[in-house]
Order: sequence, then structure tokens, then C-alpha cells
Amino acid sequence: MAYCSIPCLPWLPKPCKILTKIHATGFPARIQFLFGLLCHSFPLSGEPSTKGLKAKLLSHSVSNIPASQELSSSLMGIHAAIFWLLLLLYPFHEALLAGALGCNWGTRSSHPLPGDIVVRLLKDNGFDKVKLFEADPKALRALGRSGIEVMVGIPNEFLAPMASSVAVAEQWVTQNVSAYISRYGVNITHVAVGNEPFLKTYMGKFQRTTFPALQNIQAALIKAGLGRQVKATVPLNADVYQASNGLPSGGDFRPDIKDLMIAIIKFLQDNGGTLTINIYPFLSLDADPNFPIDYAFFSGSAAPVVDGSISYSNVFEANYDTLIWALEKNGFESMPVIVGEIGWPTDGNPKANLDYARKFNQGLLNRIMKRQGTPKRPTPPDIYLFGLIDEDAKSIQPGNFERHWGIFYYDGTVKYPLVLENGQNLVPAKGVKYLSKQWCVLSPEASITDPGIADSVNYACQYADCTSLGYGSSCNELDARSNISYALNQFYQVADQQKGACNFSNLSLTTNIDPSQGRCKFEIMIDVGKHEKSVNSGAEGSARIRWNAVVAMVVSAVLLSSTSSGFL
Repeated sequence: MAYCSIPCLPWLPKPCKILTKIHATGFPARIQFLFGLLCHSFPLSGEPSTKGLKAKLLSHSVSNIPASQELSSSLMGIHAAIFWLLLLLYPFHEALLAGALGCNWGTRSSHPLPGDIVVRLLKDNGFDKVKLFEADPKALRALGRSGIEVMVGIPNEFLAPMASSVAVAEQWVTQNVSAYISRYGVNITHVAVGNEPFLKTYMGKFQRTTFPALQNIQAALIKAGLGRQVKATVPLNADVYQASNGLPSGGDFRPDIKDLMIAIIKFLQDNGGTLTINIYPFLSLDADPNFPIDYAFFSGSAAPVVDGSISYSNVFEANYDTLIWALEKNGFESMPVIVGEIGWPTDGNPKANLDYARKFNQGLLNRIMKRQGTPKRPTPPDIYLFGLIDEDAKSIQPGNFERHWGIFYYDGTVKYPLVLENGQNLVPAKGVKYLSKQWCVLSPEASITDPGIADSVNYACQYADCTSLGYGSSCNELDARSNISYALNQFYQVADQQKGACNFSNLSLTTNIDPSQGRCKFEIMIDVGKHEKSVNSGAEGSARIRWNAVVAMVVSAVLLSSTSSGFL
């Protein structure tokens, strides 16, 4: 549910400060409804929308609410409800605001989990912030009125048209921000302009378009009346800064982009925006064979890096404080910073495994829950864990591990245990529908020396994800026949188990016996078709049930608040 702004009535205890921040989710339905009613009744301008309130109360022909009832009486009743609601929630609001947990939801999957299942997965595991890499319509609609803060991204390939015309930026904001806020109640709080556009491997491709695109998006947000509600940011890779002496105190921006970085940060600061940085200790470890492995984690067992009076026992703190030093040297001491991506992959690389991922992410979660900052910035930044779910259709140009960053597998099942707030453990996705329980494997009669084997495997892995077969990966220890079977099955599942998808020159057959071995899981893919049919067939009935519930709660809330008005 989107946050709302209500009038600052003098007899309410800090209503604006509390109701604009507290999430309605997680409370009983009647309390969630009161938040929803307030959000619909009081627009962001802070002025009561009597038209909106009256429509909510009367549009469904509720017979026991007289149409002639004075609107002021209704407002008084609602104000009374606000008062008692605040009394109920006020002692807990600080706890609710602490320990905010964010996550990246990538959608580059051949068979993505339905949006409603992902949103439930987020909520069941306490994630109250999510970052999308693009304005995916299904994801955004599913996030409507969920209570989850949303950062929606603009892919790098859109930067050039955004930079060339403010009209293009305005159209994008209208279609992908304003529409989802007003129509679906999506709580969009940030727009991420590009994603790591100054990465060295891009060789300056986006350096001329990122800042103009940012300026045009900011102008479009202001024109749409969202300049205060939605903040612009630019997610950057940690290679935009460096340390001249190898220590955080030597931090400054890269010489080739220093002027550009200062201009962007100044613009963000002037417009109330934030700087977003992506930090990957895994990449530091993977790129340098001499990197001390304990320094990548949060155990505190690594030999510290001493920088003046500060000792750093992990690379995250040292990396983050290098950025803070760079900001301070250039006059941006108070610039807000978000950690937009940080995590650890579980496959596709010898160092990408379940044990390391659990160790790293649990240490990171412990910091978030303790509200732990860094030596240079004791106040902790907002952190978005990368990522939520594995994505089998992502580019593997950075490495085979790129498809395995999720803390959940492709289908929302838990990879490894993590302890969350209040001792809660990760819970899997609910309601996932799968294809039939069958696999495609190499026929027992086929010879591994058959000349058609190599072509079949190459073809299968061209269209399906075979990264788990690589050196040091989860399926690396399979024998030759099982290795071939794994590749054929990956193609068979991605092809929705269609007839003919397991016909590799008469070398393969389907089986109902699970061929999984040890750590290597032979997948059965999500049945996207079943989910789509379920959504379409149930939409009308679900909508009717929801509206009936809303009407009933409207009646109860108004009657209750009216009887309570005598206490005012």
C-alpha cells in the first residue's frame, strides 16, 4: 500500500510523521483498510479529498449509510478512527521502521515466477523494499498496494533517447511511474537512471547520455507532481572511485569521470536525490587470486587493514568508506548513499557455492538487523540484497555465476538457511505450479561416442542454461552420460516439455525417474501456462470478493468511528 499524507490535525500525536512511514501490511485487515481509506481520502497535497471519501463510502450502494449523511460527520468519524489507530500503533512505529530489508527482483527468466507469488515471497520473508531493473508491467501491478517500497529502473539502452528529449522522459514517467502510482497504488520511491553506466568495460559508451537522461527524468518527475515523492538516482559500480594509496582515506573518483561524477552528485543533492552504489566482495575475491578470503566476509577473522586510527576487517566497510572519503573530498559530506546491490552467487564458479553465499549473506543480514554502519558513516545505508531469485536468461558475459545470485532458486525454493528479523527463517514461495514430473535423458542404448552427441549438447546449451556444468559448479562431478542428460533436460524443460523437445537424433528419451545426483538438481520448469489460466479464471471472482470485503469494512469502520466520536 502506498504511503499517504494526511492533514496535521493539532489533536493527533504526530500523525504526518507516523502515517507517512508506517507500513499497513502485516496488520489485521481492518487496520490495513483504515490506512487504505486514509490514502484514498487524503491526496499527497495534504488536503482532504471529500469527493474521494464520499465516493468510497457511497459508490457501492451501502444501504445502511444514508446518502444524505453530512460529509463532515463522516470526516469526524474517520478522524476519530485515526486517533485510536495512532494510539494503537504509536508504541511500535520505531520498531517497524528499523531494520528495513531490500532486495533486487530480476525478471530475466525463461519461466518467471508470477508476480503475485513473488510479492507474497517478499512479504513472507520481511522484505519491505524492492529494486526492479526495468518497469516490468506484471511485477509493478503485483506490487500494487503491497506496502513494499519500489525502486524502478531504466535500462542503459534507454539512456540515449531519454537524454535526447525531455518529452521522451515525460512519456516514460507517465507510463511507468505516474500510472502505477495512481492506478495500482504502487509505492514507487525511486527511479534508477541506468545501471552501472560508467563501468570500465563499457569504455565510455554511456558517459554522454547518463547525466542528460537524469536531468530529463528529474524534470519529468517534477512536472508529474512527483518531485518530492519519487527520488532519482544513478546506480553505479564501485569502480567509479579508487584509492591512490590503497586505503579508504585515499578514495577519490576516477580521473576520467571525476568532473561528470561531481556534476551528477551535485544535481542529485540539489534535487533531494540519493547516490546508489553496487558493492561486490565476491568479484574482488574472484578477480584476485591473492585476495584474502576471510576479508570478503563479516566474521572479523581477517587480518585488518589499518587506515590511520581505523581498522577494517572486511572489504565491504573499506569499499564503502572509500566512497565516503571521495564524497567528502569533493564537498558532499552529507550525500545520502544507498547500497543498490550486494550479495553472493551460488553456482557457476568454484567460489560461488552455497556455503560461501550463506556465510556472506547471513553476515550482511546481521549487520542490517543491528543497524550497523561503517567507521566513516555509523548510520547504516539502505541495502538491497542481490538478488531474490535465480535468472536463467541473464547474460553470462561477466561469468557463469551471473545466473545464480538469488537467495532462492528459479522456482522460489530456499537455497540455504538464513535467519531474518526476530529469528525467522527463510520461507519458500507458495502456490508454484510445475510441468509434469518427467525429464529428458540420454538413452541407455546411445553411445557417448556417437557423432551426434556434441551437436545435440551444443544446441541444447545454446537455448537453455548449462552453467551448472562448468568447472567447480554444482553439476561438475557428473559422469559423461549424466552430463549429457543434464544438458538435454535443460532444453526439454525450457521448451515446456513439448513433444519433440526430447528428440535429439534418437539419442534421448523421457523418464519419470528423477536423475538428480547429490548437489546437482535436474530441474522441472514452472508451468507458466497454468499460472496464466489460474489468474485469468480467478480474476473476476477474486475482484468481487475483495470489493465485498472492502464494502463490509467501510461500513464497520464508519459505524465504529462514529460511535467513538464522543470521546473527542
